[in-house]
Amino acid sequence: MDNFSLVLKNCNLVNEDSIAAVDIGIKGDKIEKIASQITSESSEIIDLEGNYIAPGIIDDQVHFRDPGLTEKGDILSESLAAVFSGVTSTFDMPNVNPNTTTINLLNDRNSLGANKSWTNYSYYFGATETNLEEIKKLNPKETCGLKVFMGTSTGTLLVEDDFALDQIFRFCPVTIVTHCEDNETIKDNLEKVNSEHQKLNASFHPIIRDDVCCYKSSSKVIELAKKHSSDLHVLHLTTEKEIELFENFDLKNKKITCEVCVHHLWFDERDYEKQGNLIVCNPAIKKVSDRDALRKALKDGFIDYVATDHAPHCFEDKKLPYGEAPAGIPLIEHSFHMMIELHKQGFYSLGEVISYMSHKVADRFSIQDRGYVREGYKADFMMFDLEKRTLVKNKTEKTKCGWTPFDGYTFNSSVLGTIVNGKPIVVDGKLVAKNSSAEKILFDR
Repeated sequence: MDNFSLVLKNCNLVNEDSIAAVDIGIKGDKIEKIASQITSESSEIIDLEGNYIAPGIIDDQVHFRDPGLTEKGDILSESLAAVFSGVTSTFDMPNVNPNTTTINLLNDRNSLGANKSWTNYSYYFGATETNLEEIKKLNPKETCGLKVFMGTSTGTLLVEDDFALDQIFRFCPVTIVTHCEDNETIKDNLEKVNSEHQKLNASFHPIIRDDVCCYKSSSKVIELAKKHSSDLHVLHLTTEKEIELFENFDLKNKKITCEVCVHHLWFDERDYEKQGNLIVCNPAIKKVSDRDALRKALKDGFIDYVATDHAPHCFEDKKLPYGEAPAGIPLIEHSFHMMIELHKQGFYSLGEVISYMSHKVADRFSIQDRGYVREGYKADFMMFDLEKRTLVKNKTEKTKCGWTPFDGYTFNSSVLGTIVNGKPIVVDGKLVAKNSSAEKILFDR
C-alpha cells in the first residue's frame, strides 16, 4: 500500500483540456498517483470538497525589482503575492540595479531567489551592445532566456546597434525574448503630439507608442530570427497589425512565438479616461479593435499564451504628471481572475485558460517536469473556486506597492491556495507555510 506525504481529496482537476473528479497522491515534491479515489495512508490530507485544482500558473514575465529597486517591490513581497494568486513559477526580468548583464550578476540573482522566493524561479539575462561574450556562456538548461530591449522602457537596457543585434541573434544559446518598440518612431510621434498639444495626459500614450512603432520592431526581430534560425519569443503583443507576423500551427513545432499580457486582453484606450497613469505601460494599451484582435488571435493560436508583465511602481510616482510617471502595472494578483472573467464571458474554455497560463508556457521553454498534472511531475498546484467572489481593494493587495487598477472591482472567482513542490503554501486563502519550498527552474534543452 502506498504511503503519501500529502493527498488531495475530492478534486475537480483541470488539466490537458479535460476536467475530472480525482484524488492526487504526492510523495515529497512529486506527483505519485492520480486516481478516482486514493485510500492509502498519508501524512497530510487536504479535502478540496469539489473545488477545482490545476497546475500552478507559470508567469514568464515579471519584474520583482530586486536588487536595487526594492522600494517598488522585492522578490519576497512579490513572490508572496504570487502564491496567494495561483502562481507557482516566475521568470524575472533583468532591468534591475545593477542590470543582470554578467554571469556573476546572474548567479547573484539566483542566490537571491534561493533565499527569498516563494515561487519557483528563473532569471532572464540582459543583452547589451557589448556583452556578447557573456551571452555565449549562458547555460540553456539553467537560464530561461535572454531579454533584448528593442525600445526604451523602465531601466537602461537597450540594444539599437544593428551589428550587435545581428551577433546576438547569431550566437545566443538560449531563447531570445524581445520588447519590441521602435525608438525613432516613438521620438517622432512624441515631437508631433508635443507640437500640437500644450499638455499631455495618459490618453496620448497609445498615440506616441503606436502600432507602427511595434510592428516595425517586431518585424525586424523576426527577420533576424529567420536569418539565423534563432529561438525567438516576442513578449506582450499589443496590436492587430503584428498578428500577421506569426503562425498558428502547433506550438511545439514553432521557433518563433509570441504572447499577450492580461491587461492588453482587458483594457483599451477608453480606459485611460478613468484609470489615467495607472494603466500606462510599455507597449501601450491601444484601440478596442487591437484588444479584440488579440483575444481572437489567442483563441486561434497565432498568440501562444498569456503573461502579466507584473511591474510594481510606488503609487506616488504613478500620480505624477504624464511624462514623469513610470510605465508599468502590478497585475500578478489578478491575472487568473481576469482570465476567468473572459472565460465566463465566453471567450475561452476553462481548459484553454489553464493551457494559456501553464501548459503552453512549460512547452515553449521546455520546462522540466512542470506545467502539467502528471505522475512523476513536480507537485505544483493552484486551487480555486469559480463561484466565490473576490472584492479587490488597494489596502488588501499583497504587492509591496499597495495599489491596483482594480480597486473596488469584484471578480467572480477566487484563488483558494497553492502547493509548491508538494508543500502547501496557501490553503483557504491563508499562508500555512513557515518557509518556502521554491526551487530553481530547470529546462530540458
